[in-house]
Amino acid sequence: MAVLEKIRVKMGAFITVLIGLALLSFIIDPATLETAVSMFSSKYDVGEMNGNSISYKDYQKKIDYYNQIYQITSGGTVSGDQTQEMINQSAWQDLIMSNVVLPTIEKAGIGVGKDELYDLAQGKNISPVLTADPAFLDENGNFDRARVAQLIMASSQDQSGNLNTYWNFIETNMYRDQMFTKYASLLEKSSIYNPVELAREIDNNNITSEVEFVMQPIGFAVDSTIQISQAEIKEYYEKHRNLYKRNASRDIEYVVFEVIPSQKDIDLAEEDMNKVFEGFKTSKNLKNYLTRYSDQPLNPYYFQKGELESFSPELEEFAFSAKQDDVLPVFKKGDNFMAARISDIKNMSDSAFVRHILLQGTDEKALEAKADSLIELLDKGADFSLLASEYSADQNNRVERNGDLGWMTQTYMIPGMEEVLYAQTDKNFKVKTNYGLHIVNVEKRTPAEKKVQLAVLTKEIVAGKETYQDFYAKANDLVSKAGSNTESFNAAAKEANLPVYPAMGIVDGAKEVATYSNARELSRWVYEAQLGEVSPIISIDNKYFFVATLTGIKEKGIAPMSEMETQISLLLMNRKKGEKIAEEIKAKIQGLSSMEEIAEKLGTTVSKQDAISFGAMGSQSFDPAMIGAVTAAPENQICGPIVGNVGVYVFNVLSRETGAFYTEDDAAMRRMQSAAFQLRMLPAILNDMADIQDNRARFF
Repeated sequence: MAVLEKIRVKMGAFITVLIGLALLSFIIDPATLETAVSMFSSKYDVGEMNGNSISYKDYQKKIDYYNQIYQITSGGTVSGDQTQEMINQSAWQDLIMSNVVLPTIEKAGIGVGKDELYDLAQGKNISPVLTADPAFLDENGNFDRARVAQLIMASSQDQSGNLNTYWNFIETNMYRDQMFTKYASLLEKSSIYNPVELAREIDNNNITSEVEFVMQPIGFAVDSTIQISQAEIKEYYEKHRNLYKRNASRDIEYVVFEVIPSQKDIDLAEEDMNKVFEGFKTSKNLKNYLTRYSDQPLNPYYFQKGELESFSPELEEFAFSAKQDDVLPVFKKGDNFMAARISDIKNMSDSAFVRHILLQGTDEKALEAKADSLIELLDKGADFSLLASEYSADQNNRVERNGDLGWMTQTYMIPGMEEVLYAQTDKNFKVKTNYGLHIVNVEKRTPAEKKVQLAVLTKEIVAGKETYQDFYAKANDLVSKAGSNTESFNAAAKEANLPVYPAMGIVDGAKEVATYSNARELSRWVYEAQLGEVSPIISIDNKYFFVATLTGIKEKGIAPMSEMETQISLLLMNRKKGEKIAEEIKAKIQGLSSMEEIAEKLGTTVSKQDAISFGAMGSQSFDPAMIGAVTAAPENQICGPIVGNVGVYVFNVLSRETGAFYTEDDAAMRRMQSAAFQLRMLPAILNDMADIQDNRARFF
């Protein structure tokens, strides 16, 4: 149990699971997975990977496992939607690792043996999974293999089995990390880069051109003389099908009823506010009073002049014109009634540079005596750093001097040490916090100024039951008149003079629709509905009633030509316009021998661009077609017209220089960047290979 408690102290809230999550996230991006949607493979399947169904039962087992890891490392049960979502995602990525990533790596002939795994834990090549785990770091932040051995030995004697479970979790992550490291190395080493390619890359980056040119923009206006046939569209679509891959999504139109408190609700809130206002004015313990009677607790922050202005001009004016315990009467702000009282006024700094010596132990009298003796030594001129290095429990080796805590502010503060912002500088004093007894010295502070702590009594104006029923009745009236298709929905909304809004590209399991959060119920209905279907009333946050109709279904895969026809037609139109303009320019400039003559003939001016290199094409804002043409063109010869993406060009290369700034080291760095890019592409590649289908939104 002692080992387990050390782990919990070191790990905080779920650091171990975060390590596993970070490792798996490197393989498959959660955002990519969230959009990998398909129909159910069976009634109880939450997804599919490599053709294998993932059952609800299997997924829930993984969730239970990660819940257990969380409880082991934190000492508490899972609480909060965000933590549970993180655990759910860890469980899903664990399944991806087992069903997709590891089988792919194993097919490449890669493995990790028992001796190798031992070396990763206790040998010369310690796994980064261990070195990044705070449970195995010493007081100076260095990896301590003795702590690993201590955990392994203790796990065999732990009757609860928690330590054994935890170590198995660590071993699994070590194995997976090593497998992927080897696979990444294999990919990098298999990328052959011969001397010819090296020489070409160096030339492409070191040879630069200075060019003068004229450009005629293609523009966006429709040219009625240019026609695009269906056959041309089909030919382009078939050649570029892979460009039109997409994830599944849905489009809807909706009407939303926002539940707004009635005048009766406002009057009731004001009445409740007035009942507690009198006690607020005279309360001796404002913190407890606000905890009991206000919708917002006491804010311990001290405001300086100007900080409240954007939130409430009334509070700003009151705070810096009133004195201690003065009261601002009840006023209405948005959906709240408020009243304020000056809780405290201090002259204090924005920040203070703090040093400390932390003393820990169970004998409070002994700690106090030790602190007093150390303060006596400090007051007589003893070196603070030397005493901190010898006596302080905080041995942070990342600071410039032993004992330095650094600059502290109201928002970056050890709880219990707030007085450093107004304490006398260069004076040694004692402060108790949850960490122990501190000997504190404020070395310097920023200039002090008046700051005010406000106690704000708040009562939110909420809609009552009768108000909810009224808005629900309006939504229900729309549902009853909307019928069963989009046309009748829009007709009913128009008759009731209700605005209809679109929401496009909703992915399965989306938590946000349009600008509304917590919309999982709405997105769930969207994927269960048929095209044109009208929804029942869907409530979000007990504040909004939605009625929607499904207007578009886009399935995962290649978008059909019918949906891409307009886009392809415009692209081909633009291309033909460029070719037409090029022919017109060619006829106009025939026989002209200077760029100035050409510019005058075309009614434009000559522009110049220098340092154009083929190797930097991706990083230059110049038209790629123009860069390619300039790189291949001879010097001092008028070339063109060249059709680019945005215009048609005629140009002359004035000069070409060969530099030496791009070296073999730069090429090696580029190769490393290329290898890193390949690793970043792995999630999408593995996702396509395994055809991962994520249907968890139907259940979770």
